[in-house]
Amino acid sequence: MKIYDVIILGAGASGLMCGANLSETLNIAIIDGNDKLAKKLKVSGGGKCNITNVNVSEFNYDGDEEFISYSLSTFSKNDLLEYLDKRGVEPVIRKGRYYFCKNSSDEIINIFKKEIQNIDLLLSKTILKVKKNDDLFKIFTSTGTYTTKKLIVATGGKSFKNLGASEIGLDIAKSFDIKVKEFTPALVGLTVQKNQFWMRELSGLSCYVNIEVENKILKEEMLFAHKGISGPVILSASLYWKKGNISINFLPNDNIKDLINGSKKLLSSVIPLPKRLSKAILEALDVNDIECRKINKIDLEKLLNIHSYKFAPAGNFGFTKAEVCRGGVVTNELNPISLESYKVPNLHFIGEVVDVTGELGGYNFQWAFSSAYSCANSIE
Repeated sequence: MKIYDVIILGAGASGLMCGANLSETLNIAIIDGNDKLAKKLKVSGGGKCNITNVNVSEFNYDGDEEFISYSLSTFSKNDLLEYLDKRGVEPVIRKGRYYFCKNSSDEIINIFKKEIQNIDLLLSKTILKVKKNDDLFKIFTSTGTYTTKKLIVATGGKSFKNLGASEIGLDIAKSFDIKVKEFTPALVGLTVQKNQFWMRELSGLSCYVNIEVENKILKEEMLFAHKGISGPVILSASLYWKKGNISINFLPNDNIKDLINGSKKLLSSVIPLPKRLSKAILEALDVNDIECRKINKIDLEKLLNIHSYKFAPAGNFGFTKAEVCRGGVVTNELNPISLESYKVPNLHFIGEVVDVTGELGGYNFQWAFSSAYSCANSIE
């Protein structure tokens, strides 16, 4: 019976980064249910993979900030860019903050393929369960059983089921009595209550807004959709929204009082938004579309809510539309440096399967790479 030194479950971003940085003296295997590695990485960012962000800190994540900071300090955004540069990949910046592969996500995937040439790739093997006998882990798959001294779980979250996503990582943790938070959709559009159905009628329109949610202020484009609201700022807002109100500033770069001051134009004409949207907002605020100079104090007070339109979303678009998952293995169960279980020696959890979720914009890949590197760096 062959006994590996290390087996990694999952051939995604975190699993591949971990494998690429483990000592070459170790006998390593990567097991994945897909027939190809890095399927999610391949399709992300329109096939160009939003690798990281210009500004990355523990404050861009939903999770234990102190725990997150250990991995980010061990392998930072700059460390990642240097790692890629040394291997011939120079990401480009979009919108002044997002790092993407220049041509294709294959650029980074090919790095991993080269770095893991000496690792056994055991693909098309659905992971069923894991048991530990004495000091050895046994991994039961759809096509056989594998044995290892150290096990790294990098199975990701529940979103992208069509790419092989599952809850097997949480099942493994629970089988060892390790606490988890069940997966819920994150980075996903939000549905609206009946009072906000006017938003659904604007499907296809977008505008730049500021959103306040759970003491966070997020700034980016919002998209009106037939189910509710979406777009980059809403996806990030969904990460922090649990229940209750969020607040939208539809004019973050203007002051509505200054715009309407003494003007003979209609309110909808001076609001610097698409006309359909400005008219819909006025109706939602119960303000008549009259000449600016004719507005009374009561309506002016209502109009000021264009800077702080508060409402409670009804829910979200669900797992099928979610970019990632919130939840995972509870971080106080893991050593923040090695990501090893306190309860089960030599069992590690990295990437999205851990209860750390980033905002939209490369933060989740950065976490995947940072946690993987931190884990690999701790294994001898």
